[in-house]
Amino acid sequence: MTGELGYSLPPAIRRIATSFRLAGWVSLWAQAVVGLLASLMFTIFLMGGETQSAKAGASIFTTPALAIIFISAFWGFRYVLFGRRLSKANPDLRPKPKDAARVVRIGLVISLVGMAFAIMGSEAMIAPLLFKGLDQGFVSIGANVPVANFITAGNILSVFAAINAIFTHFIGLCVSLWLQQAIDR
Repeated sequence: MTGELGYSLPPAIRRIATSFRLAGWVSLWAQAVVGLLASLMFTIFLMGGETQSAKAGASIFTTPALAIIFISAFWGFRYVLFGRRLSKANPDLRPKPKDAARVVRIGLVISLVGMAFAIMGSEAMIAPLLFKGLDQGFVSIGANVPVANFITAGNILSVFAAINAIFTHFIGLCVSLWLQQAIDR
């Protein structure tokens, strides 16, 4: 594989560049699709008949987590672009190894921050459900209990959205760690 100036791409750099491109595309599409589903589910939860305090508690943490998913998906595309730059035959145009480590480290931080927000958001969603579940355990047959006190499908949808957000950030973490392994080999 000879470039325009006659330089051959070393096998290690070719392997790392291929890893960046492959991991970038996987990260981009997996996070975009699952993140879009999580965002849609969370939007449905916010439009539902849940109490304002439950929505506010969940929104404080889950909204940034969902936004960070799309930042992380963009970072996946950045991996693709970095892999393309790394594939250049001219060594002067190629990024340095420390640049590769920095790009991966930033991806790890993005995913960790997003996962932290997603976990806190899921905690904020699950706590009200715990109290609803406890209230349901004390209801006797024939008791006149408002329907709002029961766990609904919208409540479960909110938890599912939070779990999808955590999963999406986990994908980002796995991709970044895989790239770190590819760089270190």
